[in-house]
Amino acid sequence: MRNINKAVAGNIPRRTKKSSRWKNSMSNEISRKILWVDDEIELLKSQIIFLQQKGYLVETATNGEDAVEMMRISPVDLVLLDEQMPGKRGIETVGELRKVDASVPIVMVTKSEEEDLMDQAIGRRVEDYIVKPVNPNQVLMVCKRLLEGSRIRHQRTAQEFVSRFRELEDKRSELFTWEEWAETYGEMIDWESRLAETGEESLAGLLQGLKRQWRSDFSNYVIGDYLNWLDKPSGERPLLSVDVVDQFLSPLLEDYESVLFIVVDCMRMDQWHQLAPLVEEFYDISQSTYFSILPTATPYARNAIFSGLYPGQIIEMFPQYWQVGSDDEGSLNLYEKELLTAQLDRLGIKIEGQLRYEKVFTKEEGQRLVKKIPSLLQRGLTALVVNFIDILTHGRSESEILLEIAPNEQAYRDLVLSWFRHSSLLGVLQEAARQGVPVLLTSDHGSVHCTRPVTVFAKRDASTNLRYKFGDNISSEKGQLSFLVRDARRAQLPYLGMNVHYLFAVEDTYFVYPTKLREYQSRYYGSFLHGGVSPEEMILPVATMIPK
Repeated sequence: MRNINKAVAGNIPRRTKKSSRWKNSMSNEISRKILWVDDEIELLKSQIIFLQQKGYLVETATNGEDAVEMMRISPVDLVLLDEQMPGKRGIETVGELRKVDASVPIVMVTKSEEEDLMDQAIGRRVEDYIVKPVNPNQVLMVCKRLLEGSRIRHQRTAQEFVSRFRELEDKRSELFTWEEWAETYGEMIDWESRLAETGEESLAGLLQGLKRQWRSDFSNYVIGDYLNWLDKPSGERPLLSVDVVDQFLSPLLEDYESVLFIVVDCMRMDQWHQLAPLVEEFYDISQSTYFSILPTATPYARNAIFSGLYPGQIIEMFPQYWQVGSDDEGSLNLYEKELLTAQLDRLGIKIEGQLRYEKVFTKEEGQRLVKKIPSLLQRGLTALVVNFIDILTHGRSESEILLEIAPNEQAYRDLVLSWFRHSSLLGVLQEAARQGVPVLLTSDHGSVHCTRPVTVFAKRDASTNLRYKFGDNISSEKGQLSFLVRDARRAQLPYLGMNVHYLFAVEDTYFVYPTKLREYQSRYYGSFLHGGVSPEEMILPVATMIPK
């Protein structure tokens, strides 16, 4: 083997078992190992010593063949690879190194700034490149980013959260506007995602405790203000389900000949935050929020989006589109196209082309949609309802396999993300971007992870939903854990009789009957449910997406 050096001064390092990290026997510190490959390695001695002083172990080779052989004998954490070497060039050596270790980070060191060379390097999964002459600090920053970036980010995240945690606790005592509730909920989501990456379970536990407190505060806020919202114009209350078309879809219809309007049933804000990065390369995304009406269930919330009306108003204006006394989602959402058409007429919006409506329940329907989406994106408005997340949410309560796959919120988010990566919805969004069609994407309601049962007292004809119920003189055991609406008309809900009340579960509770208490407690504990009052169900994303 030609000119293979261990550029390490002082104590001989001891290799830790099954790792490319080495432990200094005197200091007991773990060093990350770098392989620097350059035919003029002797000229880089000062840079190598600089890296050693920063705690890295550096091995060297003068050609690609030796570098490959060294990696076969002993793994490394990072390769610094000169591009111009006698014999096998650096760009050719990359492929050989990848055969030995497909995941090792490789940094190309080159005198050339030619775009074609950079394209080749990127195509061969080179993580970064350094242009000669080599600056020691530049090399250090690249090594630090690739080898220690995750650790540093995790430490910084933990420090920032500890500092911010007390501020968030103190903030609970302040009087919040709806904008502040939406902003704080977004911050909670961000912290949840960042702490999940760090693996700091103790800090994640602190955040979950804080979320429970905030969820309780939010429920009290909604109980106190919700009925008043319904009497006010949109500028004096939160944007609600009835405002989505007017506030967000109308401007797109005025500016573009073709628009795609997507409602992802039961998509939560945190789920959208994970999905959005997958389409950011195709779209400039402007995100807003709105609050779902109550109940946070498809028959009410989604009909309110498409109609621009509260459920009570729908019955008055379009009684043929509402089956009175039913909470069945299949029978109450059959006329969304008609309701959307009527709303656009009321708003005075004329579509340049057709109004098309599609609903996707199954994989086969999604595949058929992808095939015909080019024709659907012609002049006009295409409204698309995607039901997968809602189906997953309901199915999880009934499936032991899904419960095991997604036992908590983070796992549930990961499952939704995995679906989206391979979904027809992603294909539709990519095709819309290719055709230059803007998209308005939103949700009708979210869901909440329920862990506390609340006993409800109702007659047999009461509705069956676990997060909201309506029935004759309905009530709950713990009044503080529910929101009772005695006057349906005041809540803009279908009037079903003088003694028929609406009851909404709040926070993370779900309703159980005293006659089947144990059965319902065990069967639905830990389920993701919707219909009630919580930030997860009510505070929803609205994304305006303009193709790049």
